[in-house]
Amino acid sequence: MKLFAAIVLAALAVVGLASPTIEAPASFIMTDAQFKNWLATTDAEITYAGEPPIDNPLAERDTQSLQITYCTHRANNICGGRCTVYRGPSPACVDAPDTNCIASTRDVGFCTRKDCHPTCQQLSHCATQLADGFCFTPNTNSIIVGPA
Repeated sequence: MKLFAAIVLAALAVVGLASPTIEAPASFIMTDAQFKNWLATTDAEITYAGEPPIDNPLAERDTQSLQITYCTHRANNICGGRCTVYRGPSPACVDAPDTNCIASTRDVGFCTRKDCHPTCQQLSHCATQLADGFCFTPNTNSIIVGPA
């Protein structure tokens, strides 16, 4: 009987150790709520590109679509100026001339050339994080929207 109890306790300990943990989202990715809040509170000049913005919680879960905001100016820790909001499918190469900062609801690549190569970096490797989930991305001219 003691052997059976020991085996049960050992099995429960192994199951407890194997439980999955929920990781926090990466800090470079904006949630849809953060994205909507920034749009509602910014004084930046906004232009929309790609699919029209919609207010549908189910559409926000679409793993083939994302939202990116890319802007021309950085003032201290704030991204602004003329900003473009892109909502659309992946994969895609988004023309983004004169971009200095980016925020996105998924990881994307930002490139110095217009054709999405050869010199690109991942938003997840942002070296200078700005307020409201933006990353300082000087000299960006295109954005790679990769598959989910």
